[in-house]
Amino acid sequence: MMCLKGFNGPWYRYMFRFVLLFSYIIPISLRVNLDIGKAFYAWCIQRDKDIAGTVVRTTTIPEELGRISYLLSDKTGTLTQNIMVFKKLHMGTISYSQETFDEVTSVLKSCYTTMENSPTKPPVHSGKMRRSESTRIYDAVHALALCHNVTPVYDEISATTNLDSVSVETGETGDSGSVQSQAEADQHYYLPEQKRNYQASSPDEVALVKWTEEVGLALVKRDLNSMQLKAPNGKILNYTILQIFPFTSETKRMGIIVKSEATSEIVFYLKGADVVMSGIVQYNDWLEEECGNMAREGLRTLVVAKKNLTEEQYLDFETKYNAARMYVSDRVSRVTAVVESLEREMELLCVTGVEDKLQNGVRTTLELLRNAGIKVWMLTGDKLETATCIAKSSLLVSRTKGLHVFKSVLTRTDAHLELNTFRKKQDCALVISGDSLDVCLQYYEQEFLELACGSPAVVCCRCSPTQKADVVSLIQRHTGKRTAAVGDGGNDVSMIQAADAGIGLEGLEGRQASLAADFSISQFNHLSHLLLVHGRRSYKRSAALSQFVIHRGLIISTMQAVFSAVFYLSSVALYQGFLMVGYATIYTMFPVFSLVLDKDVSGKIALTYPELYKELSKGRSLSYKTFFMWVLISIYQGGVIMYGALIMFEDEFIHIVAISFSALVLTELIMVALTIRTWHHIMILAEIFSLALYLLSLVVLKDYFDAEFIKTTDFLWKVLVITLVSCMPLYILKFLRKKFSPPSYTKLS
Repeated sequence: MMCLKGFNGPWYRYMFRFVLLFSYIIPISLRVNLDIGKAFYAWCIQRDKDIAGTVVRTTTIPEELGRISYLLSDKTGTLTQNIMVFKKLHMGTISYSQETFDEVTSVLKSCYTTMENSPTKPPVHSGKMRRSESTRIYDAVHALALCHNVTPVYDEISATTNLDSVSVETGETGDSGSVQSQAEADQHYYLPEQKRNYQASSPDEVALVKWTEEVGLALVKRDLNSMQLKAPNGKILNYTILQIFPFTSETKRMGIIVKSEATSEIVFYLKGADVVMSGIVQYNDWLEEECGNMAREGLRTLVVAKKNLTEEQYLDFETKYNAARMYVSDRVSRVTAVVESLEREMELLCVTGVEDKLQNGVRTTLELLRNAGIKVWMLTGDKLETATCIAKSSLLVSRTKGLHVFKSVLTRTDAHLELNTFRKKQDCALVISGDSLDVCLQYYEQEFLELACGSPAVVCCRCSPTQKADVVSLIQRHTGKRTAAVGDGGNDVSMIQAADAGIGLEGLEGRQASLAADFSISQFNHLSHLLLVHGRRSYKRSAALSQFVIHRGLIISTMQAVFSAVFYLSSVALYQGFLMVGYATIYTMFPVFSLVLDKDVSGKIALTYPELYKELSKGRSLSYKTFFMWVLISIYQGGVIMYGALIMFEDEFIHIVAISFSALVLTELIMVALTIRTWHHIMILAEIFSLALYLLSLVVLKDYFDAEFIKTTDFLWKVLVITLVSCMPLYILKFLRKKFSPPSYTKLS
């Protein structure tokens, strides 16, 4: 405008006037409308009964759920229930399953009966001697009952409980047993009426301790320095806890040193993943094979070992251990070195197999997500065989797809050969370990990501929490597409926070993931409804709302430009005072914002035809193309309304205002009506309410409208003609497009 008007005279005044006049082209209200809309989407998600228990912790990104291309999921507690059931105990030449656990119970009872009749401590064998079956079972069960971080918790005592009945019930084991039973009665945690529960950070440990209770060796008390077990014969076995080495994702093992108060025997127990324990235990020829067999059955494996220590050996270790802990620099590495000096040539006791069943609806959910074009990656800390078994049973890998297991690679050459092998396989899912993943990313990051992202599914096993977050970041950087991460434990927090949309499950491992995530769900099968229904609606609604707010500012700016150009480039406002404020608020705000209630398809159709979700990831609902289309629509309608009003007005300027502003408000209401795909009663009320407010304004605002003119038929037909010319071509184009090139969702609704 300034270039056309020229820079003669006080041009800077005109420039600032034009800046103010065309300020409506900047959609200041867009942010407010979107923020309120997103808060409404979050409210709808939390009130949805189909996904009860869902919590939206971040209201700024609900539309991101509608554009997810990659879903990265944990396994334990996410795809599975994280309710562990002890299934198998293998001790080399002997194996016990649920059908034969009663044999373990009988062997353990006979051991304690023999020990009671001949009160000597159980024989200690070195790992090189062949031990009897009963001794091996005795050692294995004791190791499982002692090597853990489980604490027993008791319910309140029943009101009907009395100590006399307790004494009668527990006084059946002779004099010594009676004394011990009376000691139990003096402490509330031994009362038989109480229900014993176990608390631990890991459900695997709870499953193992529950199993030892079932076979006769129960954990009845534990504090920081001691532990008490109840034997099958009713006696209490007291142990002093000398040292505990907690489980970490780096060491992948947990250890404890205990001392029996009855025999003064000091034993170091250790349990952990087979990959680390295989280098710690004495040589054997069955550990790797049996761990693989259990993993192929879908069981989580733990290797248990022990080492008997003399008093001198333990005191020497304690001195070195305490000295290492006193160092200021390199404390962690020094402590680790001291502990590892003890973890040598340990006696292998057994391998345990624990089952973690799939959650309800996991198979259906994964199939829906796969059909929706979302690629699912499973990142887990479990061993390769277990992860592969779960991937197949959960249908993470479709029945029609192959499965390529990436061999363990250590060098650049090995990685190159394996990548070439995988490249030759078409449409095949990938299974890779964390160590091999590190090697591939170190030397062939671009090539590996290109192949992995082209794969229908990827399973990364033996992944650390840091690796999980790195994988998310690499996918984002390589593909530029939206990612979502779902997990239930503290080890998934880094992955959840790195993703575009973090989704946490409230599971048995605590609420760390749930509290750190953007969205919290109670079950994995809620994910399909969250993404395919609410994600779709949030994205579509935000796109429509954004475009209309921009259109609302552009159309009135176009009218101002036409008006200024016609009247010799004057910097005079077309509409004054209340009309400018009212246009963006009471006259058009309610119908435009009611678009947050619109939905192109019902939730049932969105779940029945998940293929509809694929279109959203392309971003066609809100793109440069749609933006420029709305710009052209705004220019066309603004030009038609303004030129029409100028042509049809007769003698007074106030008539231009009445005709053009009335046509503008009607055009905006009609455009909202043409955009709506599913009418809601609130939408109808918003349209009627806005129109009624404007009609009332025509009567009340006498300073802006000629009361006599608006009562004439000239005003009515001129407004209707201008509105018809501005809207009819767009309606015709929409009708033709729907007739000859309809969107995919219209064929289903």
